[in-house]
Amino acid sequence: MGRVEFCYTCWPGGPVTPPPCLRCGSTRLYYATGLCERCHPNAIPPPDSCTNCLAWGATRHLGWLCKGCLSWTHKYTHTAACTLCGHQAVLDASRICRLCRKQTLLSRNTGHRAPTAHWQQGCRTGQQLFFADLFSSRHRGAAIIPPVPLRPEPTPPPAHRQLVLCDAVRTLRRRGTEGLARRADPHLAAWVEQFTREEAIRYSWSRDTTWRVRTGVNIVLGFLQTPGAALTADDVAVLRQVNLPHGHVTAILERAGLLTSDRVPAVITWAEQQITALPPAMAGQIRAWLTLMHEGSTSPPRRHPRSETTIRLHLHWAMPALTQWAATGKTSLREITPHDIRTALPPTGATRTQMGQGLRSIFRLLKAQRLVFTDPARQVSTGFPAPTIPMPLPVEHIRAALDSADPAQALLAALAAFHALTAQQIQHLRLTDIHDSHLDVDKRRVPLAEPVRQRLAAYLHHRRRHWPTTANPHLFLHFRTATTTAHVGHRWINLRLGPHLTTRALRNDRLLDEALATDGDAKRLGDLFHISTRTAQRFTHSLEHPDLRTPTPGHPSRPPAARRRL
Repeated sequence: MGRVEFCYTCWPGGPVTPPPCLRCGSTRLYYATGLCERCHPNAIPPPDSCTNCLAWGATRHLGWLCKGCLSWTHKYTHTAACTLCGHQAVLDASRICRLCRKQTLLSRNTGHRAPTAHWQQGCRTGQQLFFADLFSSRHRGAAIIPPVPLRPEPTPPPAHRQLVLCDAVRTLRRRGTEGLARRADPHLAAWVEQFTREEAIRYSWSRDTTWRVRTGVNIVLGFLQTPGAALTADDVAVLRQVNLPHGHVTAILERAGLLTSDRVPAVITWAEQQITALPPAMAGQIRAWLTLMHEGSTSPPRRHPRSETTIRLHLHWAMPALTQWAATGKTSLREITPHDIRTALPPTGATRTQMGQGLRSIFRLLKAQRLVFTDPARQVSTGFPAPTIPMPLPVEHIRAALDSADPAQALLAALAAFHALTAQQIQHLRLTDIHDSHLDVDKRRVPLAEPVRQRLAAYLHHRRRHWPTTANPHLFLHFRTATTTAHVGHRWINLRLGPHLTTRALRNDRLLDEALATDGDAKRLGDLFHISTRTAQRFTHSLEHPDLRTPTPGHPSRPPAARRRL
């Protein structure tokens, strides 16, 4: 037989309908030599439906069966019409095909436990077909990995801003972080990612910290509903609900220009809660005093800002008097007279002195700003607080801290017990302040004692082992400050020292010990520890106390050389 130069489609006078496949009888996809693409050995047929369950994606190398049906046909061999759908396929022992069995699992997984009769009627009228091989154990419970998208081009935030109609309440308590992180605009997220990488390199963040910061940034960026919208501190604060580093996220968003400066200091929020019940005029005067105390004043009378601790103490001491005046019908501090202050003050004790100090602070500032006519607190004498007498600490508490297995606790106790450093000085100690067995603190050079040098070496080894790549220049670190350049706080220092010791108590104990060793030489005490003469005299005058000469069970007397034996 001669060679045919034309296919059935290009046949002269055609096209001609090709004959059915000699092997399977198919009338489509004719290939050559009487066989179709599905049967010819040299053809590469495209994927097709499974001959058993009709799932799309079956190939010829498995006999046009999906992997699930391949196992199904090895387990069951009876071929007949399904009793539910009537499809000619391999049936199980219940005379049900695999397609109907998968339809049952689909109904159960979606939570619709329909009655049997209703489900059987659904199988007869129509079923949900599937893609082949998606029921295998390799894919069960695993997410389908999407193709890697192209890296979006970084786009800065738009200059315009579209306002929102209603502010949404943000919460992450019932949502996963992965899904929310994908809601961010990819171009804006790529813009902020530049700042995230810079911060990670600058502070030597670990891979886990960098991932957590990036996830937090993308979650917060997903909150943006309109172009040019700015984020607030409340939006970032919700990251605390899922334990993400909101402080690092706040710093990155500030660098990117996406965070508005609407954060209210904690002392202002606390003060507003205290003065809520006061009359409006009196509350307004307290707010004016609060602003001067917190921000200071550059116009006469000039004033430096005060610390938050000072503001809290003064307002806390004055609140009983303010509340009492408001209860008696006073609506403004202009109505207060010296008689009202004498009536509100306690008769004696430290509470009288403290309340007088708080009221004097309020009226002095209001009088300087011409918000009140006179200063009634100036005419009332409240006395001075009784001076406290420093007493030595129990030796066993100091020795337990110095011999602690925690290198940080041992070094903290040594610096305060041997060199009388304050908590503020310990906070701001840097690695560069220590060299040649000396310590540079407050423009003076202190030679370190041998026990302090030993504990310093142990702590530096501990610091290198736990935070080898940190960029924080301070001596003392913990897991939060290790990823920043901030110093530790007073609370961390006192908590690390233990329940029986504080830096103030250790410093007072050291100064008192030196006063005992020098027989009350105030000049030597001031030169050695760089303290004022008045402070030195406080410790030298305490030597006449009988407890320092007579041993007691709680506070045993120590000879002058006791410090060297610790």
